[in-house]
Amino acid sequence: MLPSRSGRSANWSWFVSLLSLLFLSILISTGPAFAQAKGGRKKKLSAASSASPGEQSLTNIPLPIGHEAKGLVLPDFGTDGRLRGKFEAKTARRIDEEHVGFQDLEIMTYTPENRPDLTIDMHSSVLNLKTRVLSSPERTTIKRADFNITGDSVQFDTNTRTGHLVGNVKMVITQQSQLMRKENE
Repeated sequence: MLPSRSGRSANWSWFVSLLSLLFLSILISTGPAFAQAKGGRKKKLSAASSASPGEQSLTNIPLPIGHEAKGLVLPDFGTDGRLRGKFEAKTARRIDEEHVGFQDLEIMTYTPENRPDLTIDMHSSVLNLKTRVLSSPERTTIKRADFNITGDSVQFDTNTRTGHLVGNVKMVITQQSQLMRKENE
């Protein structure tokens, strides 16, 4: 055996590599055991969570039914692969196959040039995974560089990036100078 630079034999580093591979294979093979719920029953994963991790989006949230995740961050990619938005929730809970509930959700949407556009703050909301419509029965705030708008309840379509605010809607325009230039042009 020839010693390596560190003074150890070449077979020793090969042994450490083999040992780490063995440990990794054991960890991977016992992975399903960690997915068991109390009482020995396995949790049912939703159909939306069965796609590959590279395809993660708003319709593919890797969260089993009834399970709650804290600090969830989800990207929203368009059909062209461009980042359209980012969902950050304090907590998220899979309600059923088609619905995910969020607490303290902040959505950041982006322009086609990848610049921040809208910020939407919701205390509690539910996302329909089939229609991709996000609904909140509580006061919601939508902010952009030139305005802030709030309403008692909202429905936000993540596909078309349009929303409907209902009840006690209040809008504050913060950069009126931009509006005046557009009227004069």
